[in-house]
Amino acid sequence: MAKILFVEDDTSLAEMVVEWLTFERHNVEVVHNGKTGMERLKLGSFDVVILDRQLPEMTGLEILREHRSDGGTTPILMLTGMNTVTDKETGLDTGADDYLTKPFSVKELSARIRALLRRSSKATSNVLTAKDLELDPTKHKVTKNGEEIHLLPREFQMLEFFMRHPEEVFSSDALLQRIWHSESEATPDAVRTCLKRLRKKIDGSDNEDKSIIQTVPRIGYKLRT
Repeated sequence: MAKILFVEDDTSLAEMVVEWLTFERHNVEVVHNGKTGMERLKLGSFDVVILDRQLPEMTGLEILREHRSDGGTTPILMLTGMNTVTDKETGLDTGADDYLTKPFSVKELSARIRALLRRSSKATSNVLTAKDLELDPTKHKVTKNGEEIHLLPREFQMLEFFMRHPEEVFSSDALLQRIWHSESEATPDAVRTCLKRLRKKIDGSDNEDKSIIQTVPRIGYKLRT
């Protein structure tokens, strides 16, 4: 499972791709204009970015150029309807890691994402750590003091999200948008229920005072380090 940012102004295409990648157990966040995409790229922690070249407010090339000039190393796959060699050369020279022309097969997109993730995992460690917990997104495995903990998919997603954002406070609504993004009927109760189960598994108790995932009164939750 990877955390993917998809910047695409074609809403029909975005829905199709998100449906497929969610089926493949990826966590996909979609934005529909370049300016918002640049803001999310700066604030979020993503494993891969799928970036349309032609976007309103800020083009894909502008986003790519700014991200690389700021030292950003997130793997970026650029999508475009422009398929000349010169167009591809420009995108790759600007800093894209891969280039896919429209129309495309979602299966080919998935294969290219897997290739980018393999390259990225060879360059950096993919294992997240927090105190005595280790989470391996590639193997979908969580251990505590070396002992494996079996989590449900949503519990795993929540723990992974917190471990990628240590000491950052998130409200229930923020967690719903990032983890339950494809389920419009989910409520803050879903967050509390999932969190209660998760705490019991990783802490041996659902006592929030002793949990690594701390409740911040009247604000939300955070992973304490």
